[in-house]
Amino acid sequence: MSRLIINELTKKYYNKIALRNVSLNFEQGKIYGLLGPNGSGKTTLMKVVAGLHKQTSGHVLINDQVLSYKTKSYVSYMPTENYLYSSFKVVDILKFYKDMYKDFRYDYALNLLNDINVKLDYKVSNLSSGETAKLKTVIALSRDTDIYLLDEPLNGVDVLARDTIMDIIAKSYGENKIIIISTHLVSEIEKVLDTVVFLKEGAVELFFDAEELRQERQMSVEGIYKEVFGND
Repeated sequence: MSRLIINELTKKYYNKIALRNVSLNFEQGKIYGLLGPNGSGKTTLMKVVAGLHKQTSGHVLINDQVLSYKTKSYVSYMPTENYLYSSFKVVDILKFYKDMYKDFRYDYALNLLNDINVKLDYKVSNLSSGETAKLKTVIALSRDTDIYLLDEPLNGVDVLARDTIMDIIAKSYGENKIIIISTHLVSEIEKVLDTVVFLKEGAVELFFDAEELRQERQMSVEGIYKEVFGND
């Protein structure tokens, strides 16, 4: 069973508090939206869960195990920035990940890229921003693991590429998986979300079932977001 529990998590960088007493419970079989304006703590939270940053205080449990180097194998993290080797061809990127991760599904990635017309013989440096974003998403979701953290997967890509990326994410949904997507482009992702977390200045502002709150408030997730964050 895939499970992620965050309990009173705080992260400080010198005198700045990036996360403030965050407590959340993520369950398998759901797609979560981690939403908030830039600087709200979304990336910091993902990096702590991925084992890239150490929390100042609080606890993170992944599949009932305390966060450690061992729990990294349960998490596939896709950062915002382009981390791919620009001189590699797309197919070489796939081979690299196959060698790097035992759980990487090479054929699955190959089929996905063929379906969305990302050319395997192109160098990463020759890909458009939309194609690069698609490749990053495919790589992250091609690992057969428990938790997927996608940090701003729609940043800097056009509308058509965004639709393709959301289709890839929807296809990768599984009853034993947890998918967490961070973004401030709420309207683009709300159709796939089961549960939504609003982060504001490093603290949890709202944590709710998307459909229940839509019915209760008679508003879209984007409408609720605008109500909470205003012009942020």
